[in-house]
Amino acid sequence: MKKAVTILLASAVLLTGCGAEENKTSSNNGKKIAVIRNLGSDDHTKQFIEGAQAEGKKLGFKVDTFLSHGNDAKFKQLVNQAVLKKYDGVILSHGKEDYSYNLVKKVTDANIKVVTFDTKSDKDGKVLKNVVATSQDDHKLAELSLDALIKDKQKPVKVLKLWVGPGFLPLDKREEVYKKYVAAGKIKTVDTIGPTNFEDIQGDVKKKTEAVLAKHQSGDIDAVWGSWDEMTKGTYLALKEKQSKLPIYSIDISNQDLNYMKEKDSNWKTSASVNPKIIGQTDVRLLAKQLNSEKVEDTFLFKPVQINQSNLKVDTNMNNLAEVVPTFDDIEKISLNGK
Repeated sequence: MKKAVTILLASAVLLTGCGAEENKTSSNNGKKIAVIRNLGSDDHTKQFIEGAQAEGKKLGFKVDTFLSHGNDAKFKQLVNQAVLKKYDGVILSHGKEDYSYNLVKKVTDANIKVVTFDTKSDKDGKVLKNVVATSQDDHKLAELSLDALIKDKQKPVKVLKLWVGPGFLPLDKREEVYKKYVAAGKIKTVDTIGPTNFEDIQGDVKKKTEAVLAKHQSGDIDAVWGSWDEMTKGTYLALKEKQSKLPIYSIDISNQDLNYMKEKDSNWKTSASVNPKIIGQTDVRLLAKQLNSEKVEDTFLFKPVQINQSNLKVDTNMNNLAEVVPTFDDIEKISLNGK
């Protein structure tokens, strides 16, 4: 069984010293890594990519990034192209569970090092070598958001659920917790919305939210639970147009989310999240450790924090969010010298 290691959040210096940085940068010169993500260019993705590119540049890598916009066939094609182009390492994000193991195996069989994010890389007890699997603590993310949703409300809380699946690994994990809250009588699902158009998730979910609101009476729904913020944005806009005050409790965070949460009379109350930029930075650093033949654990789990609307300031954004949520920028020290 893989040993899970929690990456605790803190703005720690990732290198042990200038000399170490110079040595590792020099050893990485000429090495190419590909970051391939099976999502669109939403805010979370942009920050993830930004973190990966910045860390890769600092460490001397040539970093190429690719997005497949939720198109599984395109994602597979991009991964196959990365194998043909003989990248030294790849970071794979959000591959689907039904094909990810075989896809990752194809990469490792080509002697390419792999770091996955929210992508299943084991199957029936089989664990692939030369792979580090990273993920957010999706169970904790769901718990934080749902605990905020049910607080001070009559049980069961009648919920409009924003979810898409099965097949999306992080959302499937969040769904596991959601089902426990339903079974415990804490919440009741009134309706479920999920996107089918992954080129315009916000617009798609907005239209579907409008349809749901039209068929339900006032009082039928107590709160909205968004298992993914990209969906939540669509529902927020629909509720805003209808001047609905249904409270929203979400997962993941971006500048757009923060701006919506800060709007006057906003009903977006909380969002549980991990800093996506730090995820990108960390995945590159873990890949660098593999490429430098350094010891690294098989799995890394990112610990989330709760972001409350009440704590936000007028100028709060992703760059200074740690001023009001101090642990948002925190990360465990991952040195490149084996110590």
